[in-house]
Amino acid sequence: MDRQTSAIVGETSSYEKVQIPPQVDLVIVLGGDGTLLSVARITHPFDLPVLAVNLGTLGFLTEFTPQDLYEKLDKVLRGDFQIENRMLLNARLWRGSRKERDYNVLNEVVINGGALSRIVNLEVHVNDQYMTSYRADGLIIATPTGSTAHSLSAGGPIIHPRMHALVLSPICPFALTNRPIVIPDDSEIKVMLATVSEDIRVTLDGQEGCDMKKDDVLSITKAENCIQLVKSPARSYYKVLREKLHWGREITDDPN
Repeated sequence: MDRQTSAIVGETSSYEKVQIPPQVDLVIVLGGDGTLLSVARITHPFDLPVLAVNLGTLGFLTEFTPQDLYEKLDKVLRGDFQIENRMLLNARLWRGSRKERDYNVLNEVVINGGALSRIVNLEVHVNDQYMTSYRADGLIIATPTGSTAHSLSAGGPIIHPRMHALVLSPICPFALTNRPIVIPDDSEIKVMLATVSEDIRVTLDGQEGCDMKKDDVLSITKAENCIQLVKSPARSYYKVLREKLHWGREITDDPN
């Protein structure tokens, strides 16, 4: 029995996760949003449909429940399904003329300090035009998909996933007039660290990261490929917002 056959019948496969996308036509993700974020970073170059089943607690991104998996999977295998493309960001960290890191993320890129760090100074350029300098605990650059994640907790707006936009949300800015800003998704954002600190990190989807040093430049653009999420016909984006953010619930408790 070869390894591909053994994987089908339920035996242990010896394939590493990164080896799977080039060999398959469909990826099924069992887990929560965090699991899907990690899978998105390795599948997007291969234009694969991703069917995400929610085994977690929040489930903003995972479209299907375990109860309807087999019914929906049967339709998907027959070609009866719809795809929703979700934009990713490409983030490259430059140290002088040398590219130190190159990442792709589905939700957001976050620049912030450690527990003992002071306010950081981040100089931001958009399409090579100076925009502003943030003195803040950090900065979040989010996709529309990521607008309901870390960016939302920092006061950023919710952006529909089909919008062609990015949002920059400062974290606890020193100046109250520094507010989140939405810009076109074909923009190139360059963030330079102007603070001398030993504890500034770039975090990708809350799962990977690297150190950022003074005068490093983080360049962020829309990635060339999208992630293709298989959509559930019974699940609208607005229904997800109502359920997960508890919108429109009647107040039943007597305030008196």
